[in-house]
Amino acid sequence: MNNGPEAMVFDLDGVITFTARVHAAAWKQLFDDFLTHRSARVREPFREFTEGDYLNYVDGKPRYDGVASFLASRGISPPYGSPSDPATAQTVCGLGNRKDNLFNQRVQEDGVDVDREAVRFVHELRGKGVRIGLASSSRNAVPIVERAGIRDLFSEIVDGIVSERLHLGGKPEPDIFLQCLSQLTRNPDPRKAGIAEDAISGVMAGQRGHFALVLGVDRNGRGALSKNGANWVINDFRQIHADQVIAFFDEAARAA
Repeated sequence: MNNGPEAMVFDLDGVITFTARVHAAAWKQLFDDFLTHRSARVREPFREFTEGDYLNYVDGKPRYDGVASFLASRGISPPYGSPSDPATAQTVCGLGNRKDNLFNQRVQEDGVDVDREAVRFVHELRGKGVRIGLASSSRNAVPIVERAGIRDLFSEIVDGIVSERLHLGGKPEPDIFLQCLSQLTRNPDPRKAGIAEDAISGVMAGQRGHFALVLGVDRNGRGALSKNGANWVINDFRQIHADQVIAFFDEAARAA
């Protein structure tokens, strides 16, 4: 009897593509510019936006949540504003919209870098009958996978646009993964499914959603993913194959 997963849901940025680097660079450009101008205005020392800030307050979260979370960590509470705010507005939404502009500009200039080993892994899973979905906080997920030529990898996509329409909670809440799973399978059961994530908030979401496999993609070897909910951590998709995932679920089924 094959007790392998019925479905796997993948995050996009930093998992299937390397656009997490582009996001991080856009966030840094946004916040360093904002903080530079603010420090001059309120006459306090400038403290740059760091990699730690990105990982702790922004990575994996919906855009406006990331803005509010980081600024709160610095004791800054601008008005929330509205999603229709211009990118020049000094509101949470205005800053988030400026970040989106910076990200899209960088993608247009530099293109989309795809992890071919991750794509190989997805193809292997599909070949074993595993249904594959994509769940991303980004509102740009569909254009990104279309530009990269990998839209057909995913039977279902839940992105920031879908999340807004369905009022889904952002990571670390499991809503987007559970929603994607519900679109992939007739009787969705996270105990028969897995996720793949590179963000702390993402693996926390997988744990909260009670997914049997929370695969952490820790490309820099920081070790934080296993401490926050990942029950299997890889540094590179060359380290994993579909047969190993099937065996993981088989062993879990026998132990139950």
